[in-house]
Amino acid sequence: MTTIGLIDYGAGNVTSVRNALDYLHLDNVEVRSAEQFDKTTHLILPGVGAFASAMRRLEALRLADELKEQVLIKKKPFLGICVGMQLLATVGHEFEVYPGLGFVKGSVVKIDAERHGRRLPHIGWNELSIRRPSHLFAHLSGPPIFYFVHSYHLQPHELDVIAAVCDYGDQVVAAVELENIYGVQFHPEKSQRDGLRLLKDFAAISH
Repeated sequence: MTTIGLIDYGAGNVTSVRNALDYLHLDNVEVRSAEQFDKTTHLILPGVGAFASAMRRLEALRLADELKEQVLIKKKPFLGICVGMQLLATVGHEFEVYPGLGFVKGSVVKIDAERHGRRLPHIGWNELSIRRPSHLFAHLSGPPIFYFVHSYHLQPHELDVIAAVCDYGDQVVAAVELENIYGVQFHPEKSQRDGLRLLKDFAAISH
């Protein structure tokens, strides 16, 4: 039986994600301590706000090291949402340089929007361009459209982990996939039909 651990570390849009999972009748539990990971088969790390402050909250709750055990050793399917995706990176550059979880080699940098006459943050609906087959997009019909709110994005060192991009002047990395590790820069819990389908397909992943 699938039980999704929704990591509540004080930096995420936990309520909206939980409401979406409940709507889909997906069993879920909130995780606030290392001991609670034992109840889970899948993990979701939401996030809003700045990279460094979010990472510090994970560390203060002693969840960062436990996440590495759960994801890298036990190989539980993991989905990072928005800042939760950015924390996958080696390092973030938002306001200060701060190390991330390091699940995906790369850096989180500011979107170069002004050069193209775009404003930050990037807010609103944007169509994805799928770059590689992914469990997350396998059952979406037509070009998928998702809701974004962000000013920074993950730039992986290895391009083959990029699952999807979107256009915001330059190409912005919208989703990554590496073995059991998934990340989406957009908010599936706010993206109506496509977002709900993505969450349902994530829950069906087994590794």
